[in-house]
Order: sequence, then C-alpha cells, then structure tokens
Amino acid sequence: MALKLFNTLTRSVENFSPLNPNENKVGMYCCGPTVYDYAHIGNWRTFVFADLVRRTLEFSGYDVQHVMNITDIEDKIIKRVRENKTTLREFTGKFETAFLDDLKALNCKEPHVKPRATEYIAEIISLIEKLISRGIAYKAADGSVYFSITKYQGCGCNYGQLLKLNFDEMRAGERVSSDEYEKESVADFALWKAHVPEDGDIFWPSPFGEGRPGWHIECSAMSMKVLGESFDLHLGGEDLKFPHHEDEIAQSEGATGKPFVKHWLHGAHLLVEGKKMSKSMGNYFTLRDLLEKGHTGREVRYLLLTSHYRETFNFTLDGLAGAKTALARIDECVGKLREIAGNATAAPESKLQEQFSAALADDLNISAAWGEIFKWVTETNKRLAENSLSSQVAAANLAAWEKIDSVLGIGVKMETEVPAEISALADERTAAKKAKDFKRSDAIRDELKAKGWVIEDTPKGIKLKKI
Repeated sequence: MALKLFNTLTRSVENFSPLNPNENKVGMYCCGPTVYDYAHIGNWRTFVFADLVRRTLEFSGYDVQHVMNITDIEDKIIKRVRENKTTLREFTGKFETAFLDDLKALNCKEPHVKPRATEYIAEIISLIEKLISRGIAYKAADGSVYFSITKYQGCGCNYGQLLKLNFDEMRAGERVSSDEYEKESVADFALWKAHVPEDGDIFWPSPFGEGRPGWHIECSAMSMKVLGESFDLHLGGEDLKFPHHEDEIAQSEGATGKPFVKHWLHGAHLLVEGKKMSKSMGNYFTLRDLLEKGHTGREVRYLLLTSHYRETFNFTLDGLAGAKTALARIDECVGKLREIAGNATAAPESKLQEQFSAALADDLNISAAWGEIFKWVTETNKRLAENSLSSQVAAANLAAWEKIDSVLGIGVKMETEVPAEISALADERTAAKKAKDFKRSDAIRDELKAKGWVIEDTPKGIKLKKI
C-alpha cells in the first residue's frame, strides 16, 4: 500500500516516493534544537512527529538516513553565553546533552547524523561564496553578507514556494539581520554576520571578514553536505515554513541550480490547556517539568501521538491522565497474551497489521490507527475472558502488536519490583483467604490499595500491580 503524505511544496496529499525510484533509500532531514535552553513540549511534538515519520518509513520498507542538526550558534545563544559569562561550547554542551537525554526518555530513535553548525563553518563559507559568485549574495556596508531576493528572482527562481508572500509590501533593498523575522518583513537576509563587540570571542575568519553564520545558511550547508544537493524529505514545525525553510530553499537552489527537497512535511502548533504556551501564563512545560510532576516519558509520547500532525493539538494535564489509563489497557491486554503464549511463536496476525498500515498510509492518520488498536484490545479482552485463545493465536497477536509498536514506540510497561513490605502483605492476605478470614483479607486488599498496589487473583496465583 502506497504511503501518502501531505507535501507542503505542492499543497496536496501525494504518494511518497524517493528521488531515486530504483533505490529504497530515503534521506530525511529534521530541523533540530537550538541549544540555548531545555526543549519545551511544543518542540517535542515536532520531534516525536519526526520519529513517527522515520519509523513509518522504516515500517514501509525504506532504508532511512535520518539527519538532525544541532544549532549551536545563533542570536539567542550568543546572548545567553554573554549573560552567563561562559564559553560557547560549555553553554551549548549542557543543553545538547539534556536534549539527547530527553529524546531517549520519549523513546525517539537517535538520528544517524547530528551535525553541529560550528563544525560546518567551512561548508557554510563555501556555500556563501557560491551565492556571491552567482550574483545572488552581496557584502553590505556593515561588513555582513546578505542574500538578495531580487537577484534570486531575477534568475527565474521562485521565492515563496512553501507559502504565499505579499511582495507588494516588500521594500527593495531592505535587509534583516535577525535570524527570525515576521512574514511581513520579506527582505534580504543575513548569510554571514560581521563580528560586533557584543559577540565577544564568538567569531570565525572568512573571506568576507571575521564573523559568524546566519541561522538559515547553517541548515542548507549541513543538509546538503550529508544528504546531497537534492534529497527526499525535510520536515519541521509549521512555524519554520517562513522564514527558515523558505530561505533554505532559496540559498540551496540559488547555489546549485537544482531542486533542493522533494517532499516537505510540517507539523502543526501545539496549545497547552487551550492557550498558546507562555511562561507568564504558567502553561509552559519542558519534558523535565512533566517528569517532575510524576508523569512518564511514555505517557507524554503517547499523548503527543494521539492527534494528526497537521492538526493543532491541545496538550493538557488531564490528557496525560487519560494517556496513563489508555496505556494501562494496552499493557494489561499484552501482559495476558504473554502469559497464554508462553514460549510459543507465530507469524503476526494479519488483520490488525493491515488495518494499522492502511491508517498510517493515509497521511499518517494516527487517530484511525489508534482506533484499530483499541478495537483489537476490546476484541482480544473478550476472547481472553472466554478463554478461547490458544497459545499459538496469542503468539500471533503478540507478534502483530510488536510490529505495530515498532512504529508507535510506546513499548509495554515493565513490571515494577515489588517491595518486601508489599509482598509480605500479599502473603498475609493469601493466608487469610485460605483460613476463610475474608474480613482480614478485604482489609489487607484496602491497605495495599492505599499504598498504591492492586492485587489480582488469577488461575496462576496472585498478581500485584502498581497503580
């Protein structure tokens, strides 16, 4: 079944196919973190979305080379380095390590290549030189090098491929030195920023003078160095469409004369408790904030995977509570299948896998995919209650779940080690039941529950579960 994805470049859902149809290889670039702070939950929606895309491509049989840059030189970073009176590497290294730890906590696959911008200065300078030689970039009076949108368009190139821009409001020759700017500020943007006193000792030598790269040119240089001048797939949050991704296209195609990326995917914004995330409103969360509140990375991942990537998603703490309940349903079902399957093995049950695949193939329709999963959970629980599952059928269902979870990446909750105190109470309850002291048995059950444990009587004996 062909995988269909919405391509921002064409504004339509289309069959995904690699640039080279004779190979099963896909080059995928995702804009990574700017390491000046801990990533917030809106960032993580994008990175979990990227992980879903990669896993879906691999599930579909593609050999994916996943590249995600680390932006370790940029306006905000220089400001923070100056404020903290530290070195660039010491400052960014702390947040880069934190980001990779958080990536693991959310069970996201680590990208195959993680280029740092500061390690690609030579490639960045070379790309700028190509743009200057083609007359598309120029050195301004302030010593910085800018990309000329007018000259780019004069070469027959299209600026505004990912979204419509109002060029009537554009003032020819206006320049923007900041890495981020508004849609209404369509103007020449900085490729190389001349060194100023505020930059301290953060600068590199270049043919244009001492300075540092602009944010947009960094991703063009890194992605093309690793994946080639043209590659299959580029993704990020929808806030990056303009100016960042539009500028990437212009720089890259302006330098090479070749199409830059075939497929563009963009994830929608995330709201928190129905509002735009803001520290002043108290609804700004990093992953670490949520873990400190007692939630797990697994619960956060599940919740972020419940909404279609092109829909604005409302992230709530109640939603996390619901995620815990939903995961418990899956865990209980899978746990019982494991008990029945024992050591039996079987090929994956085909119906669930086919329905799940069909949902994902429809532009990553994750809601429909979860619908099929919970329909399967309900049907399986019914058969479990009827004791109508053989070890072979249970093994086939488990194999299907494992194939599906290779995409979802939520796994199954590991059994929590039972403290000695809890085990002793459970044994006491068993003895009370054997002695037909049901009043004491029920009291112990309540005591266990108050301590956060549920005890279940099964044909194979008691089973303790952490609430």
